[in-house]
Amino acid sequence: MKPIIKPIIKPIGTIHTPFDKLEDMPIQPKGAAEVIGTVELEEQYVEGLADLDGFSHIYLLYEFHMAKRTALTVTPFMDTTPRGVFATRSPLRPNHIGISIVRLIGVEKNIITVQGIDILNGSPLLDIKPYIAAFDAVQQSRSGWMKGSEEDVSSMRSDLRFVR
Repeated sequence: MKPIIKPIIKPIGTIHTPFDKLEDMPIQPKGAAEVIGTVELEEQYVEGLADLDGFSHIYLLYEFHMAKRTALTVTPFMDTTPRGVFATRSPLRPNHIGISIVRLIGVEKNIITVQGIDILNGSPLLDIKPYIAAFDAVQQSRSGWMKGSEEDVSSMRSDLRFVR
């Protein structure tokens, strides 16, 4: 039997935001509720944007392109206890993939305008998926170690803990 070869994931666009440095950024979309950004899709993928404008929110999957290392244990924002990286939203994951749910404002040609974006300017876009409440909303869920309120999350800003 042949071994399975993992495909290389290639960016399909670039995310543009007002955040040019990692320090003092919102740590989640809740902290960037009014922030507007754009996603510039490479021209070859424009056909794939058909019908996207009917959704109120989308998932952006992107590369934490400034993450220079991986750690299996991290001390996340909103906590002082080291945690397993897969129980956090840390960028220091083995594949440096981030995910954010943002409000879709509009689609014009290859430019998608969004609101509530917490992503570093210039981040490579890996994929877009529609948010569908019937599929994605989980009514009875637990947040593990995370005890911060929505207000806590909204006001928390990043430091350089995941850069060094």
